[in-house]
Amino acid sequence: MVLVLFLIQVFIISISGAMQPGPVTATAITMGTRNRWAGSLLAVGHGIVEFPLMVLIILGLGTIFQKTSAQITIGIAGGLILLYMAYGMFKTASHPVSTEAVARKDKPVLAGIIFTISNPYFLVWWATVGLGLATNATKFGLYAFVLFAVVHWLVDFMWVTALSFASFHGTTLFGPKVQQRVMQVCACAMLFFGLFFLYKAGVMLIA
Repeated sequence: MVLVLFLIQVFIISISGAMQPGPVTATAITMGTRNRWAGSLLAVGHGIVEFPLMVLIILGLGTIFQKTSAQITIGIAGGLILLYMAYGMFKTASHPVSTEAVARKDKPVLAGIIFTISNPYFLVWWATVGLGLATNATKFGLYAFVLFAVVHWLVDFMWVTALSFASFHGTTLFGPKVQQRVMQVCACAMLFFGLFFLYKAGVMLIA
């Protein structure tokens, strides 16, 4: 019963984190305009990073992410990557090509890996909130830790899958113009996150 209550806690905390706007969310919406399964594949890429990270954090990697120098480095690198991705999205939105042609070039699994690694707050979350949850899970045993990891990832999987499905059916219903507007909005979101990550890193650098 105690384990069930813990897993419910994991679900609630995880879904509140998954629903926060971020690079993976924006990418699920953008790629979802062309591929209804983009969110699911993004979640696979996200999991490729996240599952090993859970284990490493339990083994002590979390303390490294808590260091200011690590957060500054991750923030600068992540910010620059997001700015580059925003530029690419603006370019695609300004010079639209056929949906099928763009969809064939999409690599949602790779995008899930890149945007997970480039998000400094993902790593900070795991070094703080995630570390606390993972530590509590280990108190119940190895099987509980595995359940914790699966439940947390499934929340991300369901959320980004729902986003890409909604995006796909919305743009299919309303046409290419809507697809272009969605891409422009998501590009603006990427630009914002990139600048925000660089700003936070700069503040920590001069503090």
